[in-house]
Amino acid sequence: MQQKLITFIGGGNMAQAIVLGLLKQGYPADKIIVNDPNEEKRAFFAQQYGVAVSTDNEQSITQSQVVLFAVKPQVLADVCKPLSAVDFSDKLIISIAAGISTARLAELLPTAKSIVRVMPNTPALVGEGMAGLFADKNTPEIDRTFAEDLLSAVGKTTWVTNETQMHAVTAASGSSPAYFFQFLEAMQQGLIEMGLDENQSRELVQQAMLGSAKLVIENPQTALSTLRENVTSKGGTTAAALNVFNQHQFNDIIKRAMQACVARSQEMEKLF
Repeated sequence: MQQKLITFIGGGNMAQAIVLGLLKQGYPADKIIVNDPNEEKRAFFAQQYGVAVSTDNEQSITQSQVVLFAVKPQVLADVCKPLSAVDFSDKLIISIAAGISTARLAELLPTAKSIVRVMPNTPALVGEGMAGLFADKNTPEIDRTFAEDLLSAVGKTTWVTNETQMHAVTAASGSSPAYFFQFLEAMQQGLIEMGLDENQSRELVQQAMLGSAKLVIENPQTALSTLRENVTSKGGTTAAALNVFNQHQFNDIIKRAMQACVARSQEMEKLF
């Protein structure tokens, strides 16, 4: 991976995950600047990771080759407004702001020539992220490679060829950790009501989830339906549980939830 000076605009969880992932891969701390208005966050990055920190976005960006916007979509326009004097033409712009299109970024930063939009997810915090990427048509291959290498520091990546597919990526991986957490939470609560304690209940469901994920990953040629069938004996306990899911249209609930996620992502693209 090339070693370019990167400025992170925003020091939230995802920025923290990427910075940590880069440092673990040997990326030099003196090639990273984290800008955030929060003094505690800046102190954390400086003390914990030894990277430069600042509140002066214009100065940091001017000296950097790569700018990663890690701010909430509703504030991105306000963040970009004071940067009109900065020449972005020789810089790679990476945005992880949900729902913000590359066209909108180009509108906010008119001199930008190289833009990559990314939808990461929170498992990046433990190096197991899944990020979808889309590049503006003007983005050179060298910049696409850098963006992919950067996100690969915290997990896996996949490119989409049509930007509208980023909405599906949001539903598939960007938001889905919350789906899984709610499922685990419901299982844990059910076990507590059956008489198990909180810690015991959590250990049972989280280890089952981890083992199931490993079975999926380590058997890529096996259909998910086959893995499900392998656990389900006819007339057995698992079949009884799955019958309840089916009676309540579990698959349809999942599809409708993902469609709602996509609809909100599309709405945000128009709002911000």
